Parts: sequence; C-alpha cells; structure tokens
Amino acid sequence: MNSVQQLGFEGMPTRLFSCTPSRLASYEQCPRRYRMTYVDRPQLPKGPPWAHNSMGASVHNALRGWFDLPVDQRTQTGIAGLLATGWLTDGFRDREQSEAVRARATDWVKDYVSEIEPSFEPVGLERTVATTTERLAVSGRVDRIDQRGGELVIVDYKTGRGELTSDDTRGSRALALYALAARRTLRRPCSRVELHHLPTGTVHAHEHTEESLARHVRRAEDTAADIVAATAQVSAGADAEAVFAPTPGPMCSWCDWRRHCPQGQAAAPAKASWVAVE
Repeated sequence: MNSVQQLGFEGMPTRLFSCTPSRLASYEQCPRRYRMTYVDRPQLPKGPPWAHNSMGASVHNALRGWFDLPVDQRTQTGIAGLLATGWLTDGFRDREQSEAVRARATDWVKDYVSEIEPSFEPVGLERTVATTTERLAVSGRVDRIDQRGGELVIVDYKTGRGELTSDDTRGSRALALYALAARRTLRRPCSRVELHHLPTGTVHAHEHTEESLARHVRRAEDTAADIVAATAQVSAGADAEAVFAPTPGPMCSWCDWRRHCPQGQAAAPAKASWVAVE
C-alpha cells in the first residue's frame, strides 16, 4: 500500500496546474525555453531587451492611460502626450531610430483613439481575470474588456508589423481562456474576442461557441499534463536537458535564452535587438 492510501487520501482530486496562457505557449514552442523561464533556479541571465517589446509596452501603457484621463482630455493630443512621456527606449539601435519609431507609433494611436467616443468607459483595463477547469487554475491580464449589448468583449492590442486575420483571433487560445475567465471573474456572458492591430487600424473578431471554447480548454489541459509529467520526471532524477529538449527553428533568433542554447544558435542566426522595428 502506498503512502497516499495509508493516509486515506485516495480519491482526492488532482492538484490544479496554475498557469497563464503564455506559460502554456512557452512549453509548446520550446520545452527548453519553458524550463529556463519557469523551472531553473537560479535563473540564467537573459539576452538584451528587444526594441519591439519596448514599443509594444509603450503603446499599451499609453492606451491604458488615455482612459484614465478626464473625458475632455481624451483627444489625439492627449494620447500623443502619454506616448511621448512614457516612451521606453530599451533595445533600439540609437536615439534616431527610437524617435522615428515613436513618431510612427504616435500616428497609430492617434488614429486609433479618433474612432473611440471619449466618454466610453471599458469594464476593465489591464484587468486580471481567472478561472478553473478540471485540471487548470488559469489567469491572465486582459488589455481591455468592453461591455456591448449586455455581453463582455475581450480586446487585445497588437503592434507587430505582420498583418492579422480572423483566423488569428479564432485560433488564439489566450483570448479563448480570457473569455472564460472574464465570465467567471465578472459574472457576465462573454463569447466575442477581438485583436486590434494598431499599425493597420484593423479589428479581427471571432464569436466563440461553447464547443470552440471547450476545444481550447482541452488543448490547454493536454499541454499542462505534459508539463506536469516532464516536471515529475526531472524531480524523479531524469536528465532535465533530455526531458525539456529544445525545439530548434527560426524563432530561435528571437529567444531570450539563445546564448545558453547551442542548438538554438545553430538553428537560426542572431537578430539585432532593434531589427523588428526597422
């Protein structure tokens, strides 16, 4: 008889795996990257900051701050000022590049807020939502949550230069899990999710069904089960390098842990920290 049975704990529910959508995605993209991010302690030093991350964070912060302004200050001038004062410069090649990218991003956000009624008040901004499934305790921070016609809408800002489609919205597990978590946290219906692409001024939406949300949950639970199994193997003495093996490919150029991964270095050339904003 094992110790669990001896203590009378047989039949107890399995402990839920606590995670965010990005944590699950990290394992799916590369188990080694997951290990270096979430398992290894002390954590090895990351690579240098990326300019595109600085730009994205700056834009998100400005849009968040715009809704905190008094209604009469929610203007194009107001958003431009927020972006200027909160502009992050880490990762850019030089000041000239940083200023050029800021000017471009200023045009994006000015065009974006020009389509928003200044008196509009979202239900949530940078709001943390959470829910549980049979295997997961999942949480995450949503850029914006609107209420339209009695239902919640998940809004996610995107600043990458690649164009998006409705397939990106439909296939986003993060958005699906946010919709479920918003239902539980705010106790209102939520099925619609949207990607707002600032560079093109486009909105890509998807209306989830209960079936499509369930599919995303099943995928998330399957990934979590793989993570739990891998972690248990290492705890039992298995080689972490073998259990959390890398998945080399083109994305290795952008990995924060590239300097510690020979396979990643061989798979793709290094990228300058500012190349994605060129």
